[in-house]
Amino acid sequence: MARVRPGRLPNRRDFLRVQAGRRCAMPGFVLQAAPVPADQPPAVRVGFTVSKKVGNAVVRNRVRRRLREIARQVIPKHARPDLDYVLVGRHAAVERDFGLMRKDLVEALGRLKALAVATP
Repeated sequence: MARVRPGRLPNRRDFLRVQAGRRCAMPGFVLQAAPVPADQPPAVRVGFTVSKKVGNAVVRNRVRRRLREIARQVIPKHARPDLDYVLVGRHAAVERDFGLMRKDLVEALGRLKALAVATP
């Protein structure tokens, strides 16, 4: 089975653009979303960031790995391709149940009106 991965936001300019967009805070992360620039084709792209306030490098990397995995599982199926996303890790993501974090991401997409239209 092929592993489906959303694209990545490549540079700081993209992160700042998405940061200025809409946001939804959940216990383990903050989801930010902004429209894809007009000069780029619509494709799901995701960025991840975890500040030093969350913990040392080991903790931040663990949070980042957990965020990447929930994004890999949820974003391709549920997210609109005309938006870019950034997941900002919070300290609660270290111990939060993985299943709850997946549900939180789907709920956050719904709150931001970023759920993809279901096609039969």
